[in-house]
Amino acid sequence: MALVNNMVLVKFLGLCPFFGVSKNLSSASSMGIAVLLVMLVASGVTWPIFHLLLVPYGAEFMETVIFILVIASLVQIIEMTIKRTNLTLYNALGIYLPLITTNCAVLGISFINIQQHYSFWESLVAALGAGAGFTLVLIIMSGIRERLELADTPRAFQGTPIAFITAMLLGLSFLAFRGMV
Repeated sequence: MALVNNMVLVKFLGLCPFFGVSKNLSSASSMGIAVLLVMLVASGVTWPIFHLLLVPYGAEFMETVIFILVIASLVQIIEMTIKRTNLTLYNALGIYLPLITTNCAVLGISFINIQQHYSFWESLVAALGAGAGFTLVLIIMSGIRERLELADTPRAFQGTPIAFITAMLLGLSFLAFRGMV
């Protein structure tokens, strides 16, 4: 999941924090680790809820609502923990920390785990890989964007346009990993 089926560059999930937080290396790495943690815990919680609660009662149609509630709760707990333990990190992440709640990459890995019929442990490994890939891409993109700030970029391409071009080239490079499998 980290390289071959990267959540951001191959599945196009989680683009909002990808473009929003990837301007600064420290914020990007912190956000990546927070998303990795939420993906891992969310997968560990949503898998048993789906298989032990929703399936036996024929309520699989409730998975979206239940998964969103679980993820929102987890993010709130993590946000409160970060606020109490590291106020600097909390302030650096700003609005992006609550946005993990609506990060489609977090919800996406929960759905992928169910759709691929992964076991509990396979779900955790998939979430770990997806979170690691998300973090890797954020760190790579933030490093590139920090260097682009110092580059002599034409005015028309400064900011978001060059970020999109860079993301496209980064995505193409990650697609090369598919040929290796």
